[in-house]
Amino acid sequence: MSTIALAHGGTVDKFVGDAMLVFFGDPETKGDAEDARACLRMAIEMQHRIANLNAKWRSGGIEHPFRVRMGINTGFCNVGNFGSNDRMDYTIIGAEANLAARLQSIAEPGQIIISYETYVFVRDTIVARALPPITMKGISREVIPYLVSGVLDASGKNVQVFSEHITGLDFYFNASMIDSSKAPHIRELLRDALKALDGS
Repeated sequence: MSTIALAHGGTVDKFVGDAMLVFFGDPETKGDAEDARACLRMAIEMQHRIANLNAKWRSGGIEHPFRVRMGINTGFCNVGNFGSNDRMDYTIIGAEANLAARLQSIAEPGQIIISYETYVFVRDTIVARALPPITMKGISREVIPYLVSGVLDASGKNVQVFSEHITGLDFYFNASMIDSSKAPHIRELLRDALKALDGS
């Protein structure tokens, strides 16, 4: 996950238990819009990587899938060296950073939830739907979360991604990543799997 974050220009702030905090815009920024887009691309690639790892781990005997929930917000925060002479950390603080954590907390495992402020910058690249508004201490406005349900390709077509990992099934399907020459073979595999499921 750290490698993916760095590849997209993110700054890995810290690890908190099994969570990680990544921010964009410092020490370098490409502007609010591009930073938001880069963050979303990072989150989507992380989810893809988790799906790949789940398939690998299941074949190694790990029964339960590993799911990651993500929250993304866009806003102004304080970034710099905070602490004392005994211990100093380069980190991000502020209500907007806390809001990203709150968005993550209301996401279901495997979901990406973004704030309206982020949605404004990325809406032409994703399929998303608004969730009920939330309020949060330190944020004076009402926050409208958006659940990301898909991504759009260059032509504006919705690219659906299917991912499921349960006992007896490791399934990850992203049509935009498939070589068209492999399509007949994939159709045949899916037909055979449905026949086996139906017992025929």
